Amino acid sequence: MTAGAGTRQAMTAQQRATGIILVIALVAILAIGTALAGGYRVNLTPSEPRGLWRIVPLDRPVAVNDLVFICPPATAEMREARARGYLRSGFCPGGVAPLIKTVIAVAGQHTEIGASVSVDEQVISSSSFASRDGKGRPLAPFPSGIVPPGYVFLHASFPGSYDSRYFGPVPASGILGLAQEVLTYAP
Repeated sequence: MTAGAGTRQAMTAQQRATGIILVIALVAILAIGTALAGGYRVNLTPSEPRGLWRIVPLDRPVAVNDLVFICPPATAEMREARARGYLRSGFCPGGVAPLIKTVIAVAGQHTEIGASVSVDEQVISSSSFASRDGKGRPLAPFPSGIVPPGYVFLHASFPGSYDSRYFGPVPASGILGLAQEVLTYAP
């Protein structure tokens, strides 16, 4: 075997390996693109079970107890939440990921935030208010009041959830659809 033949074989093996890696990368990109286009998302936060979820189109008005994917508005409160690490990066306005939350109040309902949250004088379970976050930073409750037209009030039962207790009602126009578990687990 000559030195030239060995080099050609090595280059061919290297080219083959590069080709395989490129094909695998292309398949992965196509799979991720297809999943995103099909409404699939991965939840890595503890507010709801972790794992694979699907955004199901909402073909009716949003209602109390709907579990939804929603893009939070690009407000000062959300920028602060992002800076504190409460929100992950994503494709929503302000560069954040959609939230998975339960709608607990819709337009016209009265929300009261004290030691816990009440909607129309009914206490919401697992809604105690935390005056400090997990790093000891102060949290302020959103002022109580009536949910305005076109807005929803959100909640998650996870104790450390960042939800409407802290940022108030959000525009219903940010709702991407209902949140449907596909393959999840609760840690």
